[in-house]
Amino acid sequence: MSKSPAAKGSPDLSVNVAGIRLKNPVIAASGTFGYGLEFEDIVHLDKLGGFVVKGLSREPMTGNPPPRLYETTAGMLNAIGLQNIGARAFLDEKLPKLREIKNTVVFANIFGYTREDYERSVQILNEGEGIAAYELNVSCPNTQHGGIQFGSDPRSLDEVVRTAKRVSERPLIVKLSPNVTSIAQMAHIAQEAGADALSLVNTFVAMAIDPETRKPRIANLTAGLSGPAIKPIAVRMVYDAAQSVKIPVIGMGGISTATDILEFMLAGATAIQIGTASYWDPCATEKIVEELQTYCVEHNIQELSELTGGLILE
Repeated sequence: MSKSPAAKGSPDLSVNVAGIRLKNPVIAASGTFGYGLEFEDIVHLDKLGGFVVKGLSREPMTGNPPPRLYETTAGMLNAIGLQNIGARAFLDEKLPKLREIKNTVVFANIFGYTREDYERSVQILNEGEGIAAYELNVSCPNTQHGGIQFGSDPRSLDEVVRTAKRVSERPLIVKLSPNVTSIAQMAHIAQEAGADALSLVNTFVAMAIDPETRKPRIANLTAGLSGPAIKPIAVRMVYDAAQSVKIPVIGMGGISTATDILEFMLAGATAIQIGTASYWDPCATEKIVEELQTYCVEHNIQELSELTGGLILE
């Protein structure tokens, strides 16, 4: 049955991620949107599908020394060092204010350096109301196993996801590292360990050197590369991951336009996250939602969710 002309002017942008309905697929990415409250005066937060607060750890962290940001060709290096106020302070100081913002979906990003760190952070956040789901950042070094990233080692990934899932009272989204041999394998492992959804890709390990001083541009030496430069690789990895799992995939990596969103969704993403674009335009997330709405009207897309996995190979 065809839809009425009036309906055609109002496309349905809603998507469903792990049982959570989002009014549109645009989510502000962790680490680029503060705790959400910092953007309240410049972005209508209720216009977004949701946002992920900056990574939360068991205890507060001061982060890395500067310089810790450096602009590259079509991208950015960052080594903030996961600076945050800690899970308990987030519950006491930030979450009550976030609950006052109506019609907004809040995700909490969690990281740690041991399985016990993840477990305790989840337990603390379980006490708070107003968090839709947890996003598990597994791109951290496992200090109990020689410093290898949780997300780079199949056994470590399996263990940390199972640990978090066992204590979590909310859906669990696992944010995968791209610094692996097979993203499809890691996606499958996360799914089998209990992940309700995946988000990818996190930043690529990179570095830059100043030829004049012969010193690294970033005090930490290496940093995470993000921005439009990584988008084609991110699209490929989202496609590979989506082909290997049955749970929803949230795509990210250099998204700055509505057509970027469609590209990720056709590759298999159910929703997307926008990160680096918020650095050059703090209003980027809201603008892209409006651009997406216009695109769907102009191209007669009635239900955006139907595009997920719609890549035509013939």
